[in-house]
Amino acid sequence: MSFPLSQLRTWFLEERRDLPWRESPTPYQVWISETMLQQTRVAVVLRYYDLWMKQFPDVQSLAEAPIEKVIKTWEGLGYYSRARNLHETAKKILIFYGGELPEDEKELEKLKGFGPYTVGALRSFAFHKKAAAVDGNVYRVLTRYFLIEEEITKKSTQQTIKGLVEGLLPDFEPWVIMEALIELGAKVCTKKPRCHLCPLKKNCLSLLHDKAEELPKKNAKQETIILFRQVAVIKWKNEVLIAKESFGKVMADLYYFPYFERENQDYSPKDLVEDIFQNFSLKVRLQKRLDKVTHGFTKYSAHLFPSLLEAEEKLPIPGFEWVEWEKAKELPFSAGYRKIIINFQQV
Repeated sequence: MSFPLSQLRTWFLEERRDLPWRESPTPYQVWISETMLQQTRVAVVLRYYDLWMKQFPDVQSLAEAPIEKVIKTWEGLGYYSRARNLHETAKKILIFYGGELPEDEKELEKLKGFGPYTVGALRSFAFHKKAAAVDGNVYRVLTRYFLIEEEITKKSTQQTIKGLVEGLLPDFEPWVIMEALIELGAKVCTKKPRCHLCPLKKNCLSLLHDKAEELPKKNAKQETIILFRQVAVIKWKNEVLIAKESFGKVMADLYYFPYFERENQDYSPKDLVEDIFQNFSLKVRLQKRLDKVTHGFTKYSAHLFPSLLEAEEKLPIPGFEWVEWEKAKELPFSAGYRKIIINFQQV
């Protein structure tokens, strides 16, 4: 089955979005932008990309930065393992590759955080190789165009689509077609496809068979796990009690306030006061209940019920530290705890 490359190319050159990492990008810029774009919308990434580049304009500046600064700059983008991988990999690139990202596919695959898509994207967009960079956008476009009804979570289906992409890419400027496929999936061939705007509509098999909205086929979505947590913002004079999440945890290197897991939301601040005393031997007084915060991460939806509390005395708490409030605000927190800080400042 033929594929209308010229129509796709023409459409892309006329309709492509003006994004800061598209104009004469360096390999480093492609690496950072593609890592940020994983599981994050373009509109959100746009708010972070320029700030990141000002803080860490190249591999060396990223490699030599403290991890706390890297995490703080990433704060709000979520999936913090991406930031940790960027930092760790930058160090490796500086040591083993002289600060320059390698062009070779096998060398790129050795780097942490470089899955098949990132490797393909870097080779295509930065080094202008004939390389497949298959993401969710490309899966939508090609499963619909070729009417591929197998589940895209299967390795065999993924290999089929990668093979299709490799077969479609022309010898002349293959990176343009690669980026065009991604752009088409992002702007037109979306979850709710706008088929009337598509440059491929005349030959699209799913449109012909009225199945565009059914594709691509996926496994049933993983069920969200609901968490209920009572959060204690404990102050003593101008200091607040916080802890840093340990290595290996989802929120590693991020700070948090003490919290207690609950079975439901039917717990009062009195329960929180009692648990603090039982667990920390610390007497506290309730000052104010803060607004509830909902925070989604990975497969969880955390419902946070924070309270502002005042400690009767400053005691050392194992695993926690007392930090001046003005300094604590500048530390990296997850989005949920950052919302609590914002709410607290408005009290």
